[in-house]
Amino acid sequence: MPVRLALLSVSDKAGLIEFAQALNELGVPILSTGGTQRALSAAGIAVRGIEEYTASPEVMDGRVKTLHPRVHGGILAREGQDEGDLARVGASFIDLVVVNLYPFEKTLARPDASFEDLIENIDIGGPCMVRAAAKNHARVSVVCDPSDYGWVIDELKQNREVPALLRRRLAAKAFTHTAQYDAAISRWLASQAP
Repeated sequence: MPVRLALLSVSDKAGLIEFAQALNELGVPILSTGGTQRALSAAGIAVRGIEEYTASPEVMDGRVKTLHPRVHGGILAREGQDEGDLARVGASFIDLVVVNLYPFEKTLARPDASFEDLIENIDIGGPCMVRAAAKNHARVSVVCDPSDYGWVIDELKQNREVPALLRRRLAAKAFTHTAQYDAAISRWLASQAP
């Protein structure tokens, strides 16, 4: 099935502009958040803000922006089963989720990082979207590593979709990514409360 809507929200912006340009050239609409949206807009790439899509403002200094039924419904919806619920919440199928997480470990490596800096670099919405997309890899492609952008664009150019085997590989990588992320946070927090 072709990608009808992509959601891009990345801390690591390596390769982002080229990837998004390729999506635009393929006619794939893009939703985005905060800094990612600003970077795409500055590069002249057509993008719709997540606030417009959800009809809900970002709140708490960005702590809450993607934790919304239109986002998670669009990611978790099953084709041929959940269209009624999607319509009820005003959501669309989101078929491609490109998310990498706040740089917790890079922040941890900084000698000047405070406890508060580290807490604010614990991503909440990102892992939720990554895990939701990975769970629903029967329909959704999840990309958390910029080194995978090329594979995804090549498949979209050739076939207009990401094949099931690649979606499964990307899902496995996504679960590894969130597991390692959570483990790093757990180790650090445990060290703060011996």
